[in-house]
This record gives sequence, structure tokens and C-alpha cells, in this order.
Amino acid sequence: MSAVGIDTEFDLTAAGNGPSEVSRRLESLPASSYLWRLVILLSLGGCFEIYDLFLTGYIAPGLNRSGLLTTTTQAFFGFSGIGAFVAATFAGLFAGTFFLGFLADRFGRRSIFTFALLGYTAASVIMACQTSSGGVLLWRFIAGIGIGVEVITIDAYITELVPSWMRGRAFAVNQAVMFIAVPVVALLAWWLVPLAPYGVEGWRWVVLIGAAASMVIWILRLYVPESPLWLARHGRIREAVEIVRRLEAATGADTQPVRTAEARPAAIRTAGFADLFKAPYFSLVVLFMVFNFCQAFGFYGFANWVPTLLVEKGITITKSLQYSFIVAFAYPIAPLIAASFADRFERKWIISGACVAIILFGISFSQLTEPALLIACGVLLTAANMTMSYAYHAYQTEVFPTAIRARAAGLVYSMSRVSATFSGFIVAYMLREGGVGGVFSLITAAMVVVIVTLAAFGPNVRGRALDA
Repeated sequence: MSAVGIDTEFDLTAAGNGPSEVSRRLESLPASSYLWRLVILLSLGGCFEIYDLFLTGYIAPGLNRSGLLTTTTQAFFGFSGIGAFVAATFAGLFAGTFFLGFLADRFGRRSIFTFALLGYTAASVIMACQTSSGGVLLWRFIAGIGIGVEVITIDAYITELVPSWMRGRAFAVNQAVMFIAVPVVALLAWWLVPLAPYGVEGWRWVVLIGAAASMVIWILRLYVPESPLWLARHGRIREAVEIVRRLEAATGADTQPVRTAEARPAAIRTAGFADLFKAPYFSLVVLFMVFNFCQAFGFYGFANWVPTLLVEKGITITKSLQYSFIVAFAYPIAPLIAASFADRFERKWIISGACVAIILFGISFSQLTEPALLIACGVLLTAANMTMSYAYHAYQTEVFPTAIRARAAGLVYSMSRVSATFSGFIVAYMLREGGVGGVFSLITAAMVVVIVTLAAFGPNVRGRALDA
């Protein structure tokens, strides 16, 4: 695309509706190095969310060896097992997405992007210092709240900065950058979990390293502007226009000083949480709540249990962490491959195809014992999960309007946190009763529901401009 058609003078008095005009100009943007740099900076901030999310599975063997938590428990809701640690993580994520998703709509994407991660950092440091299972679970829950707010904010942020014709690729790149954290945490766990450097258990080092590195967010925030759509919706038209002009100028378009009408903003209908349960949003909310509840079983049922599943197949802790480290490279690589077709097909068909692959490779993983074949299936299963992930992160934000985008995405995404919370207990139960094959039977059932639901009711979004 080119910059043809971009006006050189932006008079909002004549435009009549600031948010709609900002949306139109954002939609007409061609790609630029500056735009991609913003996507990457936001994604780097998300790296720490992914690091913390995935250390759940990678430090599980260390928590087990330390005596703090056991692999399985006799009681279904046993709070002394790894399942409880997984549940605490996702209970916190649920609290952050369901109850606090509105913060990014009220206070802006940039502010919440910064402060949510700081809350996670503090809670993670405290968690690493705990000596009881109760203390670990409590501070894991609190850290999860910060992560929950963060991920919703990043999704809304990128959706509002990138035009629809390249949004799929932007989310694929976003996921690729964010998930670089997975092989990093896998490597650190493989190296540190079996050890106790300076007398401190290795799993604690893995947690502390991620918390310390997350402080880079204070540097990243200096280079990321506020969402112009959010600013326009809140009457800050001049600031919104300045950011739009900066984005346009980065493409080589000639822009002129802007004439705005700050004192005469166009009437904009506000929307609140209650509107999500009314037409036209209610059907979308129900659809994506069902989707998120089921997709989490496929994604986290494998991702959070890889080392443990390998141990259950007779592989030693050290070898399981080594194999998990190899599989982890699929997390950042798979979205880059998916970027080649990210905007060529409807999101719902990309997600459905990925779910079919999850079923096939998951069943194969449960049946195989040869290390090379296990690793290959693990890589392919992870690639399918990542294809599903980038597509639905874009999908569930672009279907809602700017005024309620973060809280709507937070509401529907919170259902994945609910299911992931219980999946910790359910996967542990299935592992005890049915082995690795039982775990993947559960995942298969969840993926079938996703495919049927999206195929029947999923809306088409390809090439659609955002609702301002």
C-alpha cells in the first residue's frame, strides 16, 4: 500500500467526528519501520508476561523436588500439588482480566501497560522468597493479576495502532517476539532447576531473573505513544492527531500542521460494562467466552505440563527439561511462519485448522516413546498452538469497538483463565487416572468444541476497519 489518499491537512471541525476520522486515517496507513518498531516494543513488554506464564511448567519439577508441591494429590482439589500452582496462576489471571480489564479503557493503554507489569514484578520477587506452599500459591495468585491486566492491554494496544490489512501479521510478529521468552525460561530451568547456586534453589533463581529483567519496561514505555483511538474517544483530539501525523510521517507522507476543534468535540456515545450483555455485543461475548473456555485446555493442557508429561512417560527430570527446551523453540518460530498467511484467510478458519492439528499431534504425542519422535510431535503441537494463539488474540479484540475493547476482551479472555484454573486440577486427575493418553483425550474434546463453535457462529473480520 502507499500513502496515496492521506490528506495533508486534518481539520476536525470539518471532519465532524474525531474518532471516526482518526480511525479512517489509521486504516489508510501503509507499513513503515516505525509502525513495526512499535509492535516490537509492545511485544518486548509482553515477553515478561509470557516468561512468567510459562515458568509455571518449567519450574514444576523443582517445586516438586524441593518438597513444596507434589506432582499429583489424592484429593481432586489438592492444594499441595502442582495443579494448585497452575490454578493459582490462572485464578490471578482471571481476576486481572475479568475485574480489571476496564482499567485500560479508563486510564489508557500506555499507563496500564507500564504499571501492571510492575505489580507482577513485585509479587514475583516476594513469591521467590516463600518457604511454604501456601505462601507460594498466594503470591503466585497476586502476580497473576498483574499479568492478566497486561496481556489484555497489549492486545488492545496493537489492534488500535495497526490497520486491518496487516493486523494478522502484526499479531503473528507480536506472538513471535513475546514467545522468545519460552526458550529463555526453558533454558534457565534446564540449567538452574537441578542445581542450587549459592545455596538458593534453582527454581527461585528462574523466578527472580524474570522479575529483574522486567524492569526494562520503564525504558520501553518512553518510546511507545498512547493509542490515538483511545485518546480521540476521550476528547483528547489534538494528542491523537499528533500521533497519527507521526505515524503518517514515518511512511514518507507530507503532513501539515493540524487544525483541531478541541472546544467542540463531536458527540460520542459512551459504552460501559453493561453494554456487553446487550445487542449487538451479547452474542459475540457468549461466542468468545465459550471459545476461550475450551481453547485453554488445548494450549495450557500441554504448555504447562510438558516437562511433567515427559517425566510420566519415563524420562528423567533433567532429560525432560532438555527436551522441553528444544520444543520451546517452536514458540517464537511458528508465528513467524504463520505470518506468511496471517492476513490471507479468515481468522476463524486459521483457528479451526490449528485445532485439527492440535488433535492429531496431541494423540501422536501420547502414543509415542521414541525421544526424537516425541520431540517432533511436541514441536508440531506447539506450532499448532501458537498459530491458534496469534489468530485469536487479534480476533477477539478487533470484533469489539474502541470504547469497550479492553474490557470486552478482558471479559471473554477471563473464561480461558477460569478453564485454565480448573485445568490444573483436571489435567492432574486425568494424568493420575488415564496417564498421558487421558490428558490428550481431554484436549481433543475441547478442540472439537472450538472447531464446531467457530465454524458455525464465528464472524468474518478480514479487511474490516475498526469501529471507532
